Amino acid sequence: MSVPFVTLKNGQKIPALGLGTWKSPPGQVEQAVKDAIDVGYRHIDCAFVYGNENEVGNAISEKIADGKVKREELFLTSKLWNTFHNPKDVKPALEKTLKNLKTDYLDLYLIHWPMGYKEAGDDLFPKNENGELLFSNDDYVDTWKAMENLVDSGLIKSIGLSNFNSKQIERVLEIARIPPVMNQVECHPYLTQKKLMELCRSKGIHITAYSPLGSPDRPWAKPGDTELMQDPKLLEISKKYNKSAAQILIKYQLQRGNIVIPKSVTKSRIMSNFDVFNFELNDGDIAAIDAFNMGGRFCPLNFDGLPQHLHYPFNIEY
Repeated sequence: MSVPFVTLKNGQKIPALGLGTWKSPPGQVEQAVKDAIDVGYRHIDCAFVYGNENEVGNAISEKIADGKVKREELFLTSKLWNTFHNPKDVKPALEKTLKNLKTDYLDLYLIHWPMGYKEAGDDLFPKNENGELLFSNDDYVDTWKAMENLVDSGLIKSIGLSNFNSKQIERVLEIARIPPVMNQVECHPYLTQKKLMELCRSKGIHITAYSPLGSPDRPWAKPGDTELMQDPKLLEISKKYNKSAAQILIKYQLQRGNIVIPKSVTKSRIMSNFDVFNFELNDGDIAAIDAFNMGGRFCPLNFDGLPQHLHYPFNIEY
């Protein structure tokens, strides 16, 4: 079964369903990517900070070598990490990612967060003696201009944002020679992002929904925390369609017009997450799921002094 495509503002086509790789452990992610490609996934979402791009690259190289897929049939996304926001560091950071992924171009490159950290060599989370992250003074609008140069050089086909709020998006658009085509954000029924979606659509920017299943394996989860996939109202809807809660959550994003990137390293779940194109949620059930919204972030990044960063994105409504 083939995945429907979404056409970006620049005419590039992105598969609406992809495989996320955040928290996919070394030793498991390589096989997960191979399994996903065998199932039919053609969109793989990566990031330098995930620490697993090399294994993802190994899997892709193997699948290309054995004739299962061609590079031009794949859509590869990665993200510029926070310690590389200085314009002089942007191209070298991309070159590391390209080397890891064993490719000579990316289909989409995102600024991972609007917040810059102090450049500290291989230390991606530089901290002071109090355990607080060390911030840089780099402004993401300057970072954006360096991203545009990467498009000019042919190393990237499209550029975009991740975790940017409405005001930050507007700031980028004011200076952009090449406007962003994407904003990748946390999005699920507890955080529907309706206002941010409306803003982005009005600007020709698509949304990629990360943590669409509520990120149950997020590193800071505590016993007793709310679990989206155990929500009784969601389970009622899944029972009605004879689909899993995960399949309902994925379909919900697809029907809203969002790109969605569920993560798994388990082959059966990778297959199940892909099996969402043989049913449709009715309007009433979409509205019912919309009503779960409570502004509930599973990934608020409200630790290590981050809310004090000048460019922390979650200090306004959207």
